[in-house]
Amino acid sequence: MIKFERQHNLFKKSDLNFSENIPLQDIFINQKIIKEWQEKIISHQSIIFKYGNKNINQYSLFESISEQLNEPINPLELTPLPLSFWRWPKAMHEGPAVYFVMDKIIDSDENLILYIGETISAEKRWKGEHDCKNYLSSYSDYLQKANISTNLNIRFWLDVPIKTKERRKLEQQLIQTWLPPFNKETREIWSTPFTSQIS
Repeated sequence: MIKFERQHNLFKKSDLNFSENIPLQDIFINQKIIKEWQEKIISHQSIIFKYGNKNINQYSLFESISEQLNEPINPLELTPLPLSFWRWPKAMHEGPAVYFVMDKIIDSDENLILYIGETISAEKRWKGEHDCKNYLSSYSDYLQKANISTNLNIRFWLDVPIKTKERRKLEQQLIQTWLPPFNKETREIWSTPFTSQIS
């Protein structure tokens, strides 16, 4: 129960009408509500996937934050890895990165960015405690109960500033552009069904 409470802290308790006596597995969200929620996010993000965003530019390790290239980052061009990548004996990516946690919606062939983060150490960031891991576990559970397939993956963008302050500024720009539902900065936007009790 402690693990659930930690994740639940990220949401407003009043939204869930949460009762200590109701276990997580008794809360059910039907397929229609989940798909409608996904579609709202996809309708926003699909335009950016298709046309890009001129405000988010790729940074070079050899230039300052103000000297930007003209090509925006497209997360679909980054290599997808399973969320368990950190268990592999050899690290796929090392050093500073911005990462995108995504779901490929099987029946529509659409992609959904669920979370954007930054790290000084791509090979270590996902190993320990991470609130997003709890969100993804809950998300996967709900989709499984609603008989919806999920294809979660993580993608690392390594051509980012080495300096933490600059990298965090880039992360915030990406979050404000893509509006991923599991980032704390944007989770109020989407009225996520995973935080509401469904009758």
